Amino acid sequence: MNEKRILEKRTIPVLFTEQEIRERVEAMAGEIAAKISGDFLIVSLLRGSFMFTADLVREFYAIGVHPQIDFMTLSSYGEGTTSSGSVVVGRDLTDEVKGRQVLIVDDILETGRTLNFALDLLKERGAADIKIAMLLEKPGKLQVDVKADFIGFSIPDKFVVGYGLDYANHYRELPFIGYLDVH
Repeated sequence: MNEKRILEKRTIPVLFTEQEIRERVEAMAGEIAAKISGDFLIVSLLRGSFMFTADLVREFYAIGVHPQIDFMTLSSYGEGTTSSGSVVVGRDLTDEVKGRQVLIVDDILETGRTLNFALDLLKERGAADIKIAMLLEKPGKLQVDVKADFIGFSIPDKFVVGYGLDYANHYRELPFIGYLDVH
């Protein structure tokens, strides 16, 4: 039996339903809009945050907020289930951040290494103000001193998939957030 068939047969326990995610993203858009005014640039850290970013941007539109959007691909996981500890830039920004308000949008705050790397890079490039919106956080897992300004959900120490998050580039398409037993 090949890996694809094994992946298709897994039952994924649900942590957050599609409706729960929709409601939380809508609320987060309002929270962010109340704290960031005027022109700002969203820096979406791909790939895991693509669904979150898209839904957040649609919610911004619904409440009359019109940010610019750029993407950066950073990775510390590769094909594994634990961070390698080394962050690699796969795709860099095309927009200038110097003197701008920036909102980093990312999928999960776990060790903090990837987020810390992104923060340092944007500060080095002269961003005027940086806020952070995280879909998920795993309390107690941080290995660096970094904090998100806006958090969707706190989660237990499980390997989560769905709503853009993956396991070896599978399960991103799930409309909910679930978890895998990968031990």
